[in-house]
Amino acid sequence: MDIFVFIILLAIGMQVFKRREQAQRIALLGSYLGKFQIEKLMQEVLGGYQRALGEADPQRQAQVWRHLEATEQTLSEQFNRFVLEFAKVPEPEARLSRLPLALPFVTQYVPASTLDLRKLLSLHAHGISQAAQNKPAQPAKRKAFRLSAELMLMQHSCHWFCRSKMVASARLLGRHQTTYAQVLDAVAPSTRQTYLQLTGN
Repeated sequence: MDIFVFIILLAIGMQVFKRREQAQRIALLGSYLGKFQIEKLMQEVLGGYQRALGEADPQRQAQVWRHLEATEQTLSEQFNRFVLEFAKVPEPEARLSRLPLALPFVTQYVPASTLDLRKLLSLHAHGISQAAQNKPAQPAKRKAFRLSAELMLMQHSCHWFCRSKMVASARLLGRHQTTYAQVLDAVAPSTRQTYLQLTGN
């Protein structure tokens, strides 16, 4: 009975510390993201892609694609500025656990099992910038597909930092009806290669 009570108390304690750590990471990331309109711009871009793909009239569809170009550029610029700001965060505070489940104290006492969010965000900034470029020979649909994937992978990394990799993957599927593996397959090869090296997948 004593062992059973000890296990319950240990589990409760771990849950309390886990939630405290997650709240701290959410507050940290939010304090930087709050200076920008990245989430709003991302919703506008992804929603605009859906409208464009739903247009039956080719001329109207082309207008929507052109209208989105300015928003894509603004989103890319703001994300680059955010990454430069977040780069000032001390390395210990920017760690996220490679473990699929969130466990307290891992980022503090087992740094070998962590990765640096600052490096991931820098990678995402490059991938988003490259995907947002207006290349004359590039079909609008292909650009939208690639940029959507880059944005979703970036969002996954932010959720991973705030919660856990498992929760981030579940949110990706719930919000965008897309799996983590599908997003990795859809980003630029250079993004995928560097991302896999950083995350150790």
